[in-house]
Amino acid sequence: MSRVNQLKDTLFVGDRKGADIYGRVFVVSAFGGITNLLLEHKKSGEPGVYAHLANASNDHGWHEALTRVSAEMQRVHREVLEHPGDIEQADAFVSERTHGARNCLIDLQRLCAYGHFRLSEHMLQIRELLSGLGEAHSAFVTTILLQRAGVNARFVDLSGWRDEGNVTLDERIAQAMEGIDPHTEMPIVTGYAQCAEGLMREFDRGYSEVTFSKLAALTGAREAIIHKEFHLSSCDPKLVGEHAVKKIGRTNYDVADQLSNMGMEAIHPKAAKTLRQADVPLRVTNAFEPEDPGTLIDDRQAEAPAVEIVTGLDIVTLELFEQDMVGVKGYDTAILDVLTRHNVRIVSKVSNANTITHYLDASLKTMRRVEKDLAEIYPTAEITTRTLSMASVIGRDLNGLSVLQRGLVAIAEAGETAIGASQGPRNVDVQFIVERESLQPVIKALHGAFIEEEVAAPLSRAA
Repeated sequence: MSRVNQLKDTLFVGDRKGADIYGRVFVVSAFGGITNLLLEHKKSGEPGVYAHLANASNDHGWHEALTRVSAEMQRVHREVLEHPGDIEQADAFVSERTHGARNCLIDLQRLCAYGHFRLSEHMLQIRELLSGLGEAHSAFVTTILLQRAGVNARFVDLSGWRDEGNVTLDERIAQAMEGIDPHTEMPIVTGYAQCAEGLMREFDRGYSEVTFSKLAALTGAREAIIHKEFHLSSCDPKLVGEHAVKKIGRTNYDVADQLSNMGMEAIHPKAAKTLRQADVPLRVTNAFEPEDPGTLIDDRQAEAPAVEIVTGLDIVTLELFEQDMVGVKGYDTAILDVLTRHNVRIVSKVSNANTITHYLDASLKTMRRVEKDLAEIYPTAEITTRTLSMASVIGRDLNGLSVLQRGLVAIAEAGETAIGASQGPRNVDVQFIVERESLQPVIKALHGAFIEEEVAAPLSRAA
């Protein structure tokens, strides 16, 4: 979104003329870095307005943080808007929204000064209020940018700003889209939608794709398109080189789910489910190469077995060994209950007669709490955690490719060691467990064996 001015002449308009410009609805996220300032930094954890409000013992922190957000929003839209009148409109929009949010939070704090009300009970609503500021800002700025370029763009605000709050997501979208004709207007829709379900309760920052998929399903879209800054490729080009990666032309929702499990989301699994059930195909494209068709994701099976993607993820292993476990039920259930209570995401797991090992996407701080709880339940068990990584080879159909065997050979030939490996009977992914420092060379080795060699082989035969 921070390069939306560049997209004006490619993605939004390009070589389209007249009515060809329309027939599309755009769902936008916040400008880069704004949500981090509103909530907390996604990677570093540096507090934003929300975190300051939740943790601080005085009001100075969140007030100053909100002032920083306002200044940053104005800085960002000044980089994409050129006309003084547009900048003035955007400045006024930021001032009105941030001033309103500040007053709302002040009033809430005053209310919670009375013993009958507790601020902690309203933190989810505060998180949603703040998050919606970012999407509303980017949608508004994009709308006036396009209007200045002669496009009949329309700002569609789903954030619930001063609106009725007790409506479902379907109702929120239906009410906002009522009276809009996408064939003569270009709706620019906020990625955040305020609704009775509370999107952030389940999806946290993944709400934009949920809104996007629901909008596509409700409007009967011919196709849902996610515009990214890069193509969906066989591997991270920064890791194996742009010359080595292969753009994926087509895959299915099963592969998309496996990517999500590895922290490499093409789309949130719940959003994919909405599109799949509505029979709406998904396309992932490079926003800066609009002439390229990108990657089509649907329910179609592969025409022939092939590896499509090699990726990896840092994980923490949780191993519970209990000599008396064999033949006794309940161990796995108890572990799952503890992991659920601490909101730990399970990537994969393996077990044998007396050991259950979970591969988890979690912090060590959280794992210490998990270990403590499990030790209370199973005082005689040996419970250990370890930081490792997982490399995964993914494809719609891996049958007959001997991925497990060939993968272990490729890892060994690269001078690395696999601590563990597993392959399910559905043959859509194979996972290799390695030391953290080995992840990148292992991914390169696997990509070389399954993508680069497979691409080179037909070329050599043709020569």
